[in-house]
Amino acid sequence: MSSRLKARGIVPRKSLGQNFLTDDATARRIVDAAEIAPEDLVFEIGPGMGALTVHLAKRAGWVVAIELDRALIPALQRELGEARNVTVVHGDALEVDFGVLAQEAERAFGWSFAAIRFVANLPYYITSAAIRCILECGLRSAAIVLTVQAEVAERVVAQPPDMSLLAVSVQFYGEPELLFKIPPDRFYPQPEVESAVLRIRPHAQPFAVDPQAFFRVVKAGFSQPRKQLRNTLAAGLGITKARAGEILLASGIEPGRRAETLGITEWIGLANYIMSNESIA
Repeated sequence: MSSRLKARGIVPRKSLGQNFLTDDATARRIVDAAEIAPEDLVFEIGPGMGALTVHLAKRAGWVVAIELDRALIPALQRELGEARNVTVVHGDALEVDFGVLAQEAERAFGWSFAAIRFVANLPYYITSAAIRCILECGLRSAAIVLTVQAEVAERVVAQPPDMSLLAVSVQFYGEPELLFKIPPDRFYPQPEVESAVLRIRPHAQPFAVDPQAFFRVVKAGFSQPRKQLRNTLAAGLGITKARAGEILLASGIEPGRRAETLGITEWIGLANYIMSNESIA
């Protein structure tokens, strides 16, 4: 990979978190995890030199590869060779309109896609923002397969009493699973930490709660780490500690518990109670 990049005059940009996957067997495992069918549309974020893209093109009906670094696009297109089912888009995945890109891909493909899937080797610095961007883009995806920092993957799949705002945010939209870890020497340049492949399967039906109210309550709960919920909710929602305690008890939650001990269903029950009985959410 080092020689290929040098031959094309490309220097990995630390500012963009560029660590290129060099192991083809690992690339195949990642693509396998997406369970792609010939009638599927795949969005790839950060294709880089095409380590995943070349395999995605062989499996999917159409691939939309979104690359922020314009300097990589000519090299990526050369790696793809004769593939005619890949659209390379220069842009920021945090800002593109996935819905519009899906419509354009469908017109190029010629008929409706059976499913939409996301695959990405995410730069570590945009991981949380990218996950939320994908989950909230408005498209119903069948699977989301992401290579992220191993520590982040472990946080995403955590269960009570080790929940975090990130874990709740992801699990509100889907069921995450840590599939396998990737050592640093499978990338160039080598990152300083271990990576992991995370698969998120979006829920078939959304939870019966208003998302805006849900996240307002959850963010209030996690606003002061290691403090009791009666205190964090009071501060985050602008109510008294006494009232926060009453709300928690009415929702079946002990006021002395901490946010990291609550599961998704408890947060949903709490948010729905507040929506029905308070004017703050």
